[in-house]
Amino acid sequence: MSCSISSELIEKTIAFHGHSCPGLSIGIRAAELAIRELGHPDDIEMVAVSETDMCGVDAIQFLTGCTYGKGNFMHRDFGKMAFSFYDRKTGAGLRALLRTEAYDYMDGERGALVTKITNGTATKAERERADQIWENHKKQLMQLALDDVFTIQRLTDGPPRSAAILESLVCDMCGETVMESRTRRFGGKTTCIPCFAKVEQKI
Repeated sequence: MSCSISSELIEKTIAFHGHSCPGLSIGIRAAELAIRELGHPDDIEMVAVSETDMCGVDAIQFLTGCTYGKGNFMHRDFGKMAFSFYDRKTGAGLRALLRTEAYDYMDGERGALVTKITNGTATKAERERADQIWENHKKQLMQLALDDVFTIQRLTDGPPRSAAILESLVCDMCGETVMESRTRRFGGKTTCIPCFAKVEQKI
């Protein structure tokens, strides 16, 4: 079974991101899974959460319409290839964790080749071989059944709460405006995070 998203839409996703790569393919498949399980973004109030900041998040933003700016796409910096999707209207949700066996292109041969490419010792043939493995892996990710790409967990805790508009305060040190929830207190003064880091010795 191959990806059900049209080739035209995939090409637009690649153009949005700037290049085609296995990471983008993962994001395409994650978005496809969300649509399959929860419904089309035009018909539901979709919310997405990514536990990584890799290339695939661009595909999720482009294909689902969930964006950081709208507050319906959140990044949790856990360093995991996992993506959660919710329908805010119904509370239905799922977490998709990339299966290790679907993302093994950095192991073994290609991992060794990437090391050589990075340190400048790879031959032309080795660079071409690395590119071939890269292309083969992109195709594999797009052709696997979704259930072979991700481990799917149903979520019952509901979607993250909606973004709130908070008061802005002025940092007493630099004079710049900062969101209230991102301020710190030090020596009786309200500070932004960068200014707080300059005076607090324990961070």
